[in-house]
Amino acid sequence: MTMVQLRLVQGWFTVCATARLAPGRGVAALLPDGRQAAVFTDRRGRTYAIDNRDPFTGAYVLSRGLLGSTPEGRPYVASPLLKHRFDLETGVCLDDETQTVQTYLTGRSSWF
Repeated sequence: MTMVQLRLVQGWFTVCATARLAPGRGVAALLPDGRQAAVFTDRRGRTYAIDNRDPFTGAYVLSRGLLGSTPEGRPYVASPLLKHRFDLETGVCLDDETQTVQTYLTGRSSWF
């Protein structure tokens, strides 16, 4: 079974089985320090993880956002509340560059 992992300061953190991620839909993961991450996979099978907290509202909802991409091909998630778009690779808000969310390096591991 292949697992999705996030790179944290203290090492790799296993989130869930890759098969549990549906392309275009996110899941929220509770991290060991109490924060939340929003984890996504796209139609190509690439995984992304960003902070789940929308900096504009303070609500933990980014995992419920819609995935899309810019005309240049940059993947983003649009917040379900105010529709601000966050780049999934950099965390920068595409609609207000003064706001960002943390991004996490993702990886996969095989568990037998």
